[in-house]
Amino acid sequence: MARARGSWTDGTLTARSFLKPHTVARAVFHPAWIPDSLDPTVERLKRFRVVAGAVASLGVYTFVEGGFALTELLENALTASAVLLFLTPLTVGVMLFVWRSTGTVRQLRGPLLNSLKLLLLFVGSVVGLALLVQTTSTSGGILLSLVGGLAMMWLMVFVVAGAVRVSGNLFGAAAVHRSLPALLAAVTSWLMAVPDLITGDLHGLSLTLGVVFILGAPVTVTAIALLETGRLKRRYGIRLRTHPASLPPLPGPVPTGLPHVPPQGNPYGHPHVPHPQHPYAPYPQGPGPQHPYGPGPQGPYAPGGSGNPYAPRPPYPPRHPRGPYGG
Repeated sequence: MARARGSWTDGTLTARSFLKPHTVARAVFHPAWIPDSLDPTVERLKRFRVVAGAVASLGVYTFVEGGFALTELLENALTASAVLLFLTPLTVGVMLFVWRSTGTVRQLRGPLLNSLKLLLLFVGSVVGLALLVQTTSTSGGILLSLVGGLAMMWLMVFVVAGAVRVSGNLFGAAAVHRSLPALLAAVTSWLMAVPDLITGDLHGLSLTLGVVFILGAPVTVTAIALLETGRLKRRYGIRLRTHPASLPPLPGPVPTGLPHVPPQGNPYGHPHVPHPQHPYAPYPQGPGPQHPYGPGPQGPYAPGGSGNPYAPRPPYPPRHPRGPYGG
């Protein structure tokens, strides 16, 4: 099942992969077209945001109140899917309205359609799991219950693993704008918490526990989202209010575990060429009357010249053995 580069799964799925639902979920709900994180710090912030978002989406207060219940968990998942199906396009539409002065929607048509497909795929998986659970629980045949139970277990692992993936990439919103996933996480967590605050429905919890479990997750998600968008703005010049087409070019992913090795060649760019008026420009090579040490007959230390005190002299004439006057 190898596919061309840039496809949905990028050839990572094989027939054997379907024996592992979490592997299929990773390939399906984190497609190849989603860009990699810019640096490890932003990736760690996203992981913290996923944990806090899971607390907001699943409603930990239900576990505190009455323990684990599959039907209630599915109801919360269906509610969260409906909220995401309505809220995600609405939030993206608001940002498209904000970006209208610096770019057009046509420039983002491809990433927007891919993100919408991923959203519909996840919502459809949740709805399919809920229908399968209901069908399996009401079926009377043993064989049908056995097959349905195996399919339900596979699909449940697939949906849970997919929920973790889409909570991190927020349906591929980073392909539209790098700061958009943080915004979607904050808006979604608050919208999940506000109805309980307005209605005062604390699900049987005390006021203190209700406030902690209802407000704790959205406050945490919002704080992490602000840290994430602030880091993207300071280090990479990525502003949420700026159209993605108007943002500066982004560097590649920062390598981890290896020291930075500068490119080979001249580490200072172009070679230095001295200006003719530069005070430290080198003297011109070659003979010349103005160079005090240049080669040539004009130099004071030229071989054979009169100005060189160490120049070789002709040998002295032979002396007469009886003196200069003879005899």
